[in-house]
Amino acid sequence: MSYRHPERDQIRVDDVLSALGNPLRLSVIRLLDAGGDHNCTSVLTALGVPAKSTMTHHWRVLRESGVIWQRPSGRENLLTLRRDDLDARYPGLLDAVLAGARADELLGG
Repeated sequence: MSYRHPERDQIRVDDVLSALGNPLRLSVIRLLDAGGDHNCTSVLTALGVPAKSTMTHHWRVLRESGVIWQRPSGRENLLTLRRDDLDARYPGLLDAVLAGARADELLGG
């Protein structure tokens, strides 16, 4: 299976912000920010999401907005945060969004 990923210069800030504006997708990005490849199952388990089918739409939004790489690996898909591309396009944006998410969590919001 081949997935559509925008090239770095095709990533648009409105698509990125829209993708990160969803609490579940933002939780995925916070998890992926630790670095490396993560299979879908490990992400679902870490977030407490019960079914893969509920995430198909979210993976597509994150992938097509240029926030993650998604690639098949055997019977799984591997997810990787496109931090280098996002930092090159919009320096500081991802750090600011993630810091805001951490601050909100600390405030219980």
